[in-house]
Amino acid sequence: MDRSLLRPTGWARVADFIHLMRLDRPIGTWLLMWPTLWALWIAADGVPGRNVLLIFIAGVYVMRAAGCVVNDYADRHFDGHVKRTKHRPLATGRISETEAQLLFVALVAAAFILVLFTNWFTVLLSFGGVVLAFIYPFMKRYTHFPQVVLGAAFSWAIPMAFGAVLGYVPLEAWLLFSANLLWTVAYDTQYAMVDRDDDLKIGIKSTAVLFGGADRLMIGLLQVATLMLLAWVGLRVGLGGFFWLGLAGMAATFVHQQRLIVDRERDRCFQAFLNNHWSGLLMFAGIALSGWPVTG
Repeated sequence: MDRSLLRPTGWARVADFIHLMRLDRPIGTWLLMWPTLWALWIAADGVPGRNVLLIFIAGVYVMRAAGCVVNDYADRHFDGHVKRTKHRPLATGRISETEAQLLFVALVAAAFILVLFTNWFTVLLSFGGVVLAFIYPFMKRYTHFPQVVLGAAFSWAIPMAFGAVLGYVPLEAWLLFSANLLWTVAYDTQYAMVDRDDDLKIGIKSTAVLFGGADRLMIGLLQVATLMLLAWVGLRVGLGGFFWLGLAGMAATFVHQQRLIVDRERDRCFQAFLNNHWSGLLMFAGIALSGWPVTG
């Protein structure tokens, strides 16, 4: 059957494009947003300038959407075999492959226009982010560590933020980058645990598949390493008590997540993944309050 017959027409198509870009599911946007805001606040040693803040907030939305489009394009022949993804618009034919390609190009172009309002150092760094966003979805064909590539992609806004504010990337930025990369691997392993049974059937690789019965232990080690690297950043930058409260709050969410995944039930693993929104929020609150301007 011609799959184009399944496509709606006119304004009815908007919902499919929103779904393709995951604008209806903001968790991924927040998981990309929080470390970007961490970096901006630390780089600015307080509240960042309005222009750079707006550029990076808009950039997060655009690049997260672009990442979702290329991810679904890469998985278009696999999503139909996975319970959680079988109704995605590319898998069902409601959006064509050409339309997805054009949308990805348009989103990357919009992100590039945004970064042009920063400086040339940040513009040069942005090319690394585009490459990582593009190659991540294809890594699950070749390696059990696609989550590491995703972690690098989700962390690339950190050196860009420092570059935009300071014009260079200090050691603290790379420590923050490393912390966020490890945190991303931890929460995306929780996410991959949801689909592990389906992934094993169709040959998709992931850290959840690789870790097997050691998944909870490996996630715990990654979470501890994340906290240690963030603590190192806090010590180097000289952040105050609010930062340590935020770090303690993040640690508490990690403990809660371990409780959720203890039986490896699909729904509770997904709840653990979603809970990472609060991990990032608490860390941001600690950083932001530590750098809050003190008056009178």
